[in-house]
Amino acid sequence: MNQTQNQVPQPPNAITTKDILYLKDALSWELLAFKKFHFLAQHAENQEIKEALDTAGRMHQDHYQRLLSHLQVNNNDAMANFNNNQTQH
Repeated sequence: MNQTQNQVPQPPNAITTKDILYLKDALSWELLAFKKFHFLAQHAENQEIKEALDTAGRMHQDHYQRLLSHLQVNNNDAMANFNNNQTQH
């Protein structure tokens, strides 16, 4: 078995339409999960369950923020650079 692993190449900074649609869905799922856990935590009477729900809600909020950060690129410039690199090869 080959012990060396090939490194995954760095993906382009551009976000395609398909990527945006997937990220939009994922953002919706994470936001909904966060809202549900937050609601349940507010109504939980058992402190241990309340803390577990809060922890789960914060995890989904963190995932939401991470996904959102992937959308914070200048996609026009990235696509222009991507297209220029494609035509040069």
